[in-house]
Amino acid sequence: SLNQYTLLVFSLYIWNTVALGLLGGIWAQPNILLPECDSLEAEEAALVAQDHLNAQHTHGYKYALNRIEEIKIHTVPDGNNTYVMEIELLETDCHVLDPTPVANCTVRPKHLTAIEGDCDVVLKKVAGVLTVLAFKCKTEESREDLCSGCSTLLPLNHTQGQDFVQTSLIKLNNETQNLTYSLLEIGRMSSQVVAGEQRYKAEFVVVEANCINDTCTPLNDTTAARGICISEGTNDPSVNCKMFSTLIPLVDANNSIGSPLPPQVHIHAGRVSHKHGTGHHKLTALHNPHMSSYLSESAESAEVVPVAPALIVPAAEPASPSPVADDSSSDASSASVEVPITLVCPGRIRFF
Repeated sequence: SLNQYTLLVFSLYIWNTVALGLLGGIWAQPNILLPECDSLEAEEAALVAQDHLNAQHTHGYKYALNRIEEIKIHTVPDGNNTYVMEIELLETDCHVLDPTPVANCTVRPKHLTAIEGDCDVVLKKVAGVLTVLAFKCKTEESREDLCSGCSTLLPLNHTQGQDFVQTSLIKLNNETQNLTYSLLEIGRMSSQVVAGEQRYKAEFVVVEANCINDTCTPLNDTTAARGICISEGTNDPSVNCKMFSTLIPLVDANNSIGSPLPPQVHIHAGRVSHKHGTGHHKLTALHNPHMSSYLSESAESAEVVPVAPALIVPAAEPASPSPVADDSSSDASSASVEVPITLVCPGRIRFF
């Protein structure tokens, strides 16, 4: 009848509309590009992330890229792609105030208690320029290759270690003419038993100070003398300092010039104060996580993509298997990846 025919036509129209809408939604989704972790594109993004993380890290030491563990690029037609990366960083011996480029800094070896940072980073590429949107990091000590009798890393609030830094600072000021230095930060402290005697080693940052009686105030001046000192020994430590360039102004986490120094540090009385109380200086744990919905993605992903060259996977099908990971894949899918199988992620290890 006419009514049944009209109902049938109307039903077909509704079905087609819904189907086209769903297909349109799928086509509108960005694709996910999985490049090799050691590709030039991945390396560029990882180094941008490394530099940004170091800029946010206002205490302790700079970190160097050790390995790219995963990278996904969410592509969109306008070319403003989003990069989601997992990278591993290692602590260097360059303090964050040291203007030495990270590439010229020495990564601490494992037997000196290496510090590792594992970070998930989200970057955006706009007009060919990469910027970091958000990140989250976990920093921890590497306990591998530690030997019996080797030096042991001490907490930054260790009482005897702080006393040793205090003694070292007083000796430095007694041997320095025309300048008095104030403690800006303790970088590292370690101890080791040698010939039955406890020996300490400390790294601490000093800054030129203005002193009245026993109270010294760090100079809030971008050209104030500052540097990192290494002291070793027992009651009469040796102290050697590397002064930073006075031509490089201090930079804070927001990249503003002339970041103020801590207001006051007592160097002749009382105990050296330290706010951290941990075994090492950690990377900033979170930065703008609300700006990106991609941060949880890399944490949940542990896949290894055994395909070269790079794959493009529709974002609307996140559960679809890698083209060569499943022997039951279609002939067409298999034909699209007839290349030698290589592990493209994680990438090479630069240090250890």
